[in-house]
Amino acid sequence: MISVLPFKGSYNIKNKNEIKSQEKKTTCDEQAKPFDLNESLNGYYSRIEIKRVEPVSSDILKHTINNYKGCLLGGAIGDALGWPVEFSSLYSILYEYGEDGIVDLQKNNNKAEITDDTQMTIFTADGLLKSAIKNFNQDKMPDMSIIYNSYQNWLRTQDYRYAKNSNGWIANIPELYARRAPGTTCTGSLEGQIPGSIENPINFSRGCGGVMRVAPVGLMYYKNPKIAFEVGARCAALTHGSPSAYLPAGVHSCIIANIIQGKNIGEAIDNSIEILKTYQGNEDTLTLIEKAKKMAYSSIDPRKAIKKLGEGWYGDEAIAIALYCVLKSPEDFEKALIMAVNHDGDSDSTGAIVGNILGAYLGVDKIPAKWRNSVELAPNIEQLAKDLYAKPKEIKNAQERYPIF
Repeated sequence: MISVLPFKGSYNIKNKNEIKSQEKKTTCDEQAKPFDLNESLNGYYSRIEIKRVEPVSSDILKHTINNYKGCLLGGAIGDALGWPVEFSSLYSILYEYGEDGIVDLQKNNNKAEITDDTQMTIFTADGLLKSAIKNFNQDKMPDMSIIYNSYQNWLRTQDYRYAKNSNGWIANIPELYARRAPGTTCTGSLEGQIPGSIENPINFSRGCGGVMRVAPVGLMYYKNPKIAFEVGARCAALTHGSPSAYLPAGVHSCIIANIIQGKNIGEAIDNSIEILKTYQGNEDTLTLIEKAKKMAYSSIDPRKAIKKLGEGWYGDEAIAIALYCVLKSPEDFEKALIMAVNHDGDSDSTGAIVGNILGAYLGVDKIPAKWRNSVELAPNIEQLAKDLYAKPKEIKNAQERYPIF
């Protein structure tokens, strides 16, 4: 996730060096349509079988460690898959990786790197757990000041002037002290040290930096999806002031809560939409989600459909693209994730959201082993999932690992 818009330039180029040159020179206002995608189906997406998600209730409780691990690890994998192509045009992706686009994790020192999306998801979980250890109630809001403090700890990991600190085990993971294209809205808001809220927005940002980090909310508040929605939205509003940024975060959290309760994908989305409708400023998010649902049940080429939903740099676009991909391939984690990252926009954020949702729905065992074993910080992420799954008082060495200052 980042607030800078990507290249959208001409594709009349001959080689990779020209691609890079064009990407640096072309403005974001220029429009581009890959010649081979305008009128015909082609590549990986055209081979995806079109299925409608039937609204049949499963009511099978997914409150298992398998689903918790799947949610967090799936998000990290989606983030890592999209990271190498986050700032690339679709045509550049196809030129670099072939007609199917990027389909596998790219490794650096034998690990696929996560970005700020997963980093901030980890620190969201850190704040939620600290607040829960202090006082937890499924029907009440957590202490948002504690979550904000965890985001401040994340900010310190992005500045090399800071050493690792003593604010718990998360803040002392060495690999988190890495700058992976952090969003300017997130860093700028946190540097101001004044938390925003729904009632008192800190800015007017529509960026997706709120929606991509709130999956742990749905895991912790799964018994009360309405509270999950509220907590997710308020976590995002700490840094992002537009309803088009924080309401998608509420939707994301609420969908995961519904899934953990045992709802199928269609039900989870529909239930979250009903809660979304009760919030002011829901129009943009609601319109895009309904559009995504309609196209997911149609025969339109997925590449064209995603383009119609936007590029994912804004929160409402990111959640809409993710839900389109989830509805298009609800039983195949790999297909949905590949679909979610191969487009012009914010590939790592849309990939992370899809990974969170389908990881929660399918469980970690349905995620390809080649990806589970390759993503950066997998053992730490799985441990965090275990802590979220446990009751706060049952977390081993809780006060030491999640201290409150």
